Amino acid sequence: MLETPRPQIVFTLTARCRDCYRCLRACPVKAIRMQNGQAYVDEKRCIACGTCIRECPQQAKTFRNDIDVARRLIDDGHFVAASIAPSFAAVFNRWQRSRLPSALRALGIRYVGQTSHGAYQISLESRRIAEENPAGPHIATACPALINYIEKYRPQLVGNLLPLLSPMAAHARLLKEKLGKETKVIFIGPCVAKKSELTRPDVAGLVDCVLTFKELNAWLLQKGIDLSMCEESNFDEKPVHQAQLYPLPGGLIKTAGLDDDGLNLKLLRVDSIQGVRELLTGIEENPEQAIIEPLFCSQGCINGPGVDPGKNLFDRRRDIIEYNEETRAASVTPEPADGRLFTATFVGADSGSSPGSVTEEQILKILAQTGKQDPEQQLNCGACGYDSCREKAIAVALGMAEPEMCIPYMRRLAERRTDQIFSTTPNGVLLLDDELNILGMNPAFKKFFSCSDVILGRHISYLMDPAPFEKLISGVTENLDITVLHRPYNLLCRELLYMLKEEKQIVGIFINITSQQEHEKKLREIRSQTVEQANELLEHQIKMAQNIAQFLGESTARGEELVRKLMSLSESDESNTR
Repeated sequence: MLETPRPQIVFTLTARCRDCYRCLRACPVKAIRMQNGQAYVDEKRCIACGTCIRECPQQAKTFRNDIDVARRLIDDGHFVAASIAPSFAAVFNRWQRSRLPSALRALGIRYVGQTSHGAYQISLESRRIAEENPAGPHIATACPALINYIEKYRPQLVGNLLPLLSPMAAHARLLKEKLGKETKVIFIGPCVAKKSELTRPDVAGLVDCVLTFKELNAWLLQKGIDLSMCEESNFDEKPVHQAQLYPLPGGLIKTAGLDDDGLNLKLLRVDSIQGVRELLTGIEENPEQAIIEPLFCSQGCINGPGVDPGKNLFDRRRDIIEYNEETRAASVTPEPADGRLFTATFVGADSGSSPGSVTEEQILKILAQTGKQDPEQQLNCGACGYDSCREKAIAVALGMAEPEMCIPYMRRLAERRTDQIFSTTPNGVLLLDDELNILGMNPAFKKFFSCSDVILGRHISYLMDPAPFEKLISGVTENLDITVLHRPYNLLCRELLYMLKEEKQIVGIFINITSQQEHEKKLREIRSQTVEQANELLEHQIKMAQNIAQFLGESTARGEELVRKLMSLSESDESNTR
């Protein structure tokens, strides 16, 4: 049955991403793809160092949680062993360390070992190889982020890597040799990049799950396991003196028993991304260096992204050193194992970040798009996250960045839009200094008052009554909304005047309402004429009604008289008949 592919190791919680470019600025390999204002982690380019996780102020970057994998190993009935990285002494307090084995057993882990055993064997092999092959330099391979970086971005240095497993994988092999091939090994440490190490052919089948200390604490919380309620107990493996210093810069060199006081030019230890990059630049020109021990995290593994940042970094360093001394009496010195158990191979890989596929024409076109075709306009400010405008243009061509990420360009664009609004608004805009001298005016204002730039610097009284502006200067009021008739210009304006206190300037906005006033005047005339005509019509209708009434009255009277005469004649005829 095929296993379901695991999600990528480092990824973005898009709901939290705020388009600040902090992760892009911090990422040592620019594995951040900007798309529609969201910062996505490009898995092919990512080296899983976890720098973006530490740096993101919104906690929008996180890593894959593998607690379910560890829990399934236990639930399926496997014999599960834990390999605890020596940096645990920097994460847990003294009283917690003695209870940690019991807590792990309460989770269902049946063997609690210490990775320092694998670290010791790798240190011995590193020394042997360096001594047998003096033509260096030899780069130590304990840090998986460094391995990912060299394979993807410095493939020419792959041949300088010591052909050895990491202490994690070496210890896992020792555990399976001791406890049986069917043993499932869970590594617990400070490193996110260790999760990527599981996919390496040399490590596949050795380590079955990688958890960070953050995940371990979350798992204990889920299970309701409180360290303070656990009994004190011992690890199933005793610590290895000096190998407990592995999380610190120089830990491998110290464990190998090499003479290193920090001044030996043949033995170099370096930490932090910046230090590693600087050291690797030109490394091939320094063959006298025997062993180089690089750690990607500043101050070493004690500052890994899988460690809760609650404790001071230098307190963690002190805890590691003190734990190494405290356990000296109880420590063991393992017998050297067969070095063939720990061999590894490394291969250069294509990260997809090479600018070789981008033409010069594409770069120049993208630079021109943001107004940077002139080298003097290429500020190389780094605000977008890239070290230079050219690097950013290449990233745009590769689909990793967006033109709008250039902050100076976006600022100029905003200023141009503001200037366009200033130039095209139908309202007049005037700017005065605190002495009422004209600093600026837009085309509409010049048209209203029939003036040009020739009057810049003159007092406003040259154009109009300065009284309203004087009120603002004197502090009588902070703003004015007035209507003023400028007779010389046959102009009626609604004027909105206000003070810019910090700049000590006055802004005036002039809205031409002359045509509106004339329109209202004509409207009033039409209304007056309409009322007058309505009155005339009404009077006419009243007269007509009166005339009709008079006519009807006369007709009625005549009709009554005629009826009477007819009735009289009728009555006289009847009397003659009788």
